[in-house]
Amino acid sequence: MASPISEVTRRRAALIAGAGYVIIFVLAVFANFVVIGGLIESGDAAATAENILESEAMFRAGLVAFTVVFVVDVIVAWALYVLFRSLSRDLSLLTAWFRLVYTVFLGVALIFFFIALQLLSGADYLSVFGSGQVDAHVLLAIDAFNYAWLIGLVCFGVHLIMLGYLVVGSEWTAKALGYVLMIAGAAYIIDTLARAVLADYADLENLFLAIVAIPSVIGELWFTVWLLLKGGRDAQPAVT
Repeated sequence: MASPISEVTRRRAALIAGAGYVIIFVLAVFANFVVIGGLIESGDAAATAENILESEAMFRAGLVAFTVVFVVDVIVAWALYVLFRSLSRDLSLLTAWFRLVYTVFLGVALIFFFIALQLLSGADYLSVFGSGQVDAHVLLAIDAFNYAWLIGLVCFGVHLIMLGYLVVGSEWTAKALGYVLMIAGAAYIIDTLARAVLADYADLENLFLAIVAIPSVIGELWFTVWLLLKGGRDAQPAVT
């Protein structure tokens, strides 16, 4: 008779989530700032296509990095649910669902990276397009990746707000961390909505980048350290 599979403890779930956050952070920095930041020329389709062709291995590495992030995010969503379910099973489950929906959007967005590679593959059926048209479609595919991911970040923002609430309720020493996570979540939502409603968003892009980056970097790095060092060690009170 097979032995039953033991339940994952809250401490182990915290360590899994913390390790997942480290993996996501490293790979996301590489994919966003080295690959996208280094190869994509905003508004210059020809230069973008040329950069990808010249550094195709790097572009594919970025695609692999995002794919690993996509998978690890599912594991993190589960681990965070296990960590906080004793505090509030319903709220913890809903928090995990919002992260999973965001993760699905990331997975869908990655399709456009494959499309960009296919457009530059030189396949015979693409001969109906001129070189300038192919370049324009490549940049459009990259923009589509960004917009699909951007929509998903609304769900990620809601996830962070709810996660911050759970962290606040978990122990009194984590209250400040929880509030920072809530602020970061609200910033993600505000940024996406601003892109949708502000015709002059490009003029304010650096401001919104700071609004999002500062609380999210501080909050998520702090949360990672908290998960690895303290998460799951306390006896949780119930959320009121």
